[in-house]
Amino acid sequence: MQPLIKYYSYCFLLLLFPGEAWSQHVSVIGKGWAGTSINTVVFRKNSVVSYKDLQYAAYYDSSGHVVLAKRKIGTDKWEIKQTDYTGNVKDAHNCISIIVDGSGYLHIAWDHHGNKLRYCQSLQPGSLQLSNELSMTGIHESKVTYPEFYKLSNGDLIFLYRDGASGNGNLVMNHYFLSTKKWEQVQTNLIDGEGKRNAYWQACTDGKGSFHISWVWRESSDVATNHDVCYARSDDGGKTWKRSDGSLYSLPINAANAEYIMHIPQNSELINQTSMCTDAVGDPYIATYWKPAGTTIPQYQLIYWDGKKWSSQQVSAREKAFSLSGAGTKKIPIARPQVLVNGRKVYYLFRDEERNNKVSVFMNDDILQSKVWKVKDLTNENEGQWEPSYDTELWKSKKLLHVFLQRTAQGDGERIEAITAQPVKIVEWKPR
Repeated sequence: MQPLIKYYSYCFLLLLFPGEAWSQHVSVIGKGWAGTSINTVVFRKNSVVSYKDLQYAAYYDSSGHVVLAKRKIGTDKWEIKQTDYTGNVKDAHNCISIIVDGSGYLHIAWDHHGNKLRYCQSLQPGSLQLSNELSMTGIHESKVTYPEFYKLSNGDLIFLYRDGASGNGNLVMNHYFLSTKKWEQVQTNLIDGEGKRNAYWQACTDGKGSFHISWVWRESSDVATNHDVCYARSDDGGKTWKRSDGSLYSLPINAANAEYIMHIPQNSELINQTSMCTDAVGDPYIATYWKPAGTTIPQYQLIYWDGKKWSSQQVSAREKAFSLSGAGTKKIPIARPQVLVNGRKVYYLFRDEERNNKVSVFMNDDILQSKVWKVKDLTNENEGQWEPSYDTELWKSKKLLHVFLQRTAQGDGERIEAITAQPVKIVEWKPR
């Protein structure tokens, strides 16, 4: 009964969306490898992304080849190309990330877990024909993990990755300049693990051109050693960094000088690598989960800047406990969440075994005034170990939510599950 008592004490309420109209459509692309969650890990930045009226998606097929797909938004006709490139689909870390720069060139990075950078570009704007493998800067490119692309408001790109290993790694940041069509390494070691720990981050860009990043610290390869949530922001493409009060960081950021926006001890089932976004004025929102003090059940949480201070809300009222202890990709009963904001409405995408692993969304109509979270299922099927990723650029430009969806499996500690290739889809969804 304790979780329910705590749930009501927080004044949270889970309801089906009453009287609200929704526009929803599913577009099927092809079939992808599903024996691990490599196609559906939350840290794919990005799995699907748009540029003007074109939308691109990427995934591994059953043979381990990188597949690219392209369509005109509003149609279901996909141009699909199996590339010559392959990746280690047995390891869910080795996902594919894509982005389109401000000139229309597709950039892709794939197949990384502590190994050499694998990166290339399209030969022409709008093309699915890829170049040979390229170097970006040639600096710290031998032990790459978690490659992520982000687009700045001027069309330039940011590329983040970990240099090193779990519990002993540093955050590298590259900047792609449209003016020169070249990458520059703006931060060799933005967040320094000091040989003792590393930062597991989530990041986003806002409409003003600022870049936001938040992270948890991990002390070893054991997920249970995740602790605390920290924050930084750059207004100049990654050169200088600030805390939320505007004070400048002395770089690199480390455990001693980081801004701690939420103190969460080790062994709290605090998850790493979730998501964050900003609202129209650039205030950040971070989605994550941990078990509150004095409880045993991990709950979805939202940390956000309310214009004056950092605040948080518990989003879920889960009833089952689980443990994150151990190394490698975990088979977890809930997905790491994605958060999106429109005005003061907050949308929170997730999957939970307690809802039969459907694609679900929490919604709060006014985050500054309400602690009421409503919930809706976007699919009726069990989606296995799927985690949410979506077209960030389409959401920014049109507030249309296009979610990458594939039913995938994941054995605990990188084990492969016996499941055939599953359809890769885009769920198009718009609240009205």
